[in-house]
Amino acid sequence: MSTPLWQPSRETIEATQMYALMQRINRDRGLALADYADLHAWSVENLEAFWPYVWELGGVIAERRGEAVLTRPDAMPGARWFPEARLNVAENLLRRRDAKPALVCRDERGRRRELSYADLHAQVARLAHALRDNGVTPGDRVVGFVPNSEHAVIGMLATASLGAVWSSCSPDFGFHGVLDRFGQIQPKVLIATDGYTWNGKAIDTRQRVAEIGRAIDSLDRVVVFPFLRDTPDIGGIDKAVGWHDYLDDAAEPLEFEPQPFDHPLYILFSSGTTGAPKCIVHSAGGTLLQHLKEHRLHTDLAADDVLFYYTTCGWMMWNWLVSGLACEATLVLYDGSPFAPDARSLWRMAAEERISVFGTSAKYLAACEKQGLAPGREHDLSALRAILSTGSALTHESFDYVYGEIKTDLLLASISGGTDIVACFALGCPIRPVYRGQLQCRGLGMAVEVVDDAGQPVRSEKGELVCTRPFPSMPIGFWNDPGGERYHEAYFAAFPGLWAHGDYAEITPEDGLIIHGRSDAVLNPGGVRIGTAEIYRQVEKVEEVLESLCIGQEWQDDVRVVLFVRLRDGLTLDDALRDTIRRTIRDNTTPRHVPARIVQVSDIPRTLSGKIVELAVRNVVHGRPVENREALANPEALELYENLPELQA
Repeated sequence: MSTPLWQPSRETIEATQMYALMQRINRDRGLALADYADLHAWSVENLEAFWPYVWELGGVIAERRGEAVLTRPDAMPGARWFPEARLNVAENLLRRRDAKPALVCRDERGRRRELSYADLHAQVARLAHALRDNGVTPGDRVVGFVPNSEHAVIGMLATASLGAVWSSCSPDFGFHGVLDRFGQIQPKVLIATDGYTWNGKAIDTRQRVAEIGRAIDSLDRVVVFPFLRDTPDIGGIDKAVGWHDYLDDAAEPLEFEPQPFDHPLYILFSSGTTGAPKCIVHSAGGTLLQHLKEHRLHTDLAADDVLFYYTTCGWMMWNWLVSGLACEATLVLYDGSPFAPDARSLWRMAAEERISVFGTSAKYLAACEKQGLAPGREHDLSALRAILSTGSALTHESFDYVYGEIKTDLLLASISGGTDIVACFALGCPIRPVYRGQLQCRGLGMAVEVVDDAGQPVRSEKGELVCTRPFPSMPIGFWNDPGGERYHEAYFAAFPGLWAHGDYAEITPEDGLIIHGRSDAVLNPGGVRIGTAEIYRQVEKVEEVLESLCIGQEWQDDVRVVLFVRLRDGLTLDDALRDTIRRTIRDNTTPRHVPARIVQVSDIPRTLSGKIVELAVRNVVHGRPVENREALANPEALELYENLPELQA
């Protein structure tokens, strides 16, 4: 067994909601569950008993729950949760209506706005009445082209209160990227910003909004809110109305339309880098129940917490963040570059807002380390009790950095799941130790296993991450996929009857999890499978390298490993640095991990949510088309990988 980096005290453990639930289950059922392993095993073996506990713990507000919990429990897909239930997600997120801060909205321009729960409720009521007057009914789509501001949260809650379906893109999406998404789902109303700010630059989006409005025939109204200016000119946008003019002034009470548990709440989109984005439809009840479990049990979130996650409205972590309102926490929303006006911006904000749970990405933590930041010494982080990280694998060295330079006494939770489930398969555990390089646990009620090519579970070996039993936040399906063929092909074709998530993973002796990368990006030199995360972890150690991307290049009837590196400004890749990189990889992995070619590039292509796109680069290197460049934040970077002479020999 490894030595833990952090161990919760007995007092800390016994104060958690997870511990309280475990004791309640023991009392109710005459059991002796002693630790997380016991609790997790019981939760996946007794799904129909476990999820009602989550319902009760979360205080779910519903017109009714009904007696049935799960029908067709052996069907993957096909299981149905709480088939008799009727509820409304917005009612659950707006359960509090007093002066407590609900949202603190900040941006890189230094602006700060605060909305109490009472303010938020009133604003949602005004927009909900306007949408109803606009003819929005249950099942209709309302979409947001929005920065991470209060307008996005108000739009989502008003939409959900009517039983309509919310979908959003961040305003850095190009016209075709938005059309590829919203054009598929035929929205009735578009809520859009007049612009946004990135790295000190104000970017006007009104022309793009006008193009989007003209291109989507189903739109009845385009509602434009001011984000760059106090009163933007929207005269050139068809069907447009200003936010303040659109909101209903009537002081009528906010009504919540109860809907079935599996009624659509969100449509989220796959990255779309290998074709048109998949429109993934998520249910109201499944999303709410899964997020209540992850917030209350795995994050120990409560009403006195201040929750922050650095995200855009085009990433599922925004949806996850907003659900924190159901725990009556205060949410901090931030829009803009995390390094503007300087690299310490988010840590200053964490101190000023007394953030207790700070969510970010592995790349952000690595960048802070590369820049030599020491947040724990530079800022008052006494309120901080947990850091959450996702987006890619958190390296062992980043674990050391967090505990060395940020705070010694906190829960560092590397979490993993995705848009596909609007939730996590593996995440934090407040009653367990943190081990270097590991995700702490598989989620409660999630029958997660790692299997070999034959679909058989393995331990301490690498394989495919799967889920063997149904869970509430499985998608309803894909939009415009009435027979479910595309949905089945995406998750159930590889291992019939099992959800295959597409991650290459390993369950550790400590019962934690290591994600070695995406399965479709796994390298295969000489027939040996290598996860790209294993190489990235070593390259992170090389001071001269800011970031890297690794692919397998087909070469002479085999596959060779090619590593692309972006170096610090002013540096050039020479033989000495190549040797340093190769030696670092070889000394800490195996000779098979060592790249056959190392190539310097000035940029690394990534999706709009910040994930590097190994498959797109692999296609370019092999002369294959990249079907949807609009899905990339920097599609021009792909040109750097075309016809590279270093890869021709």
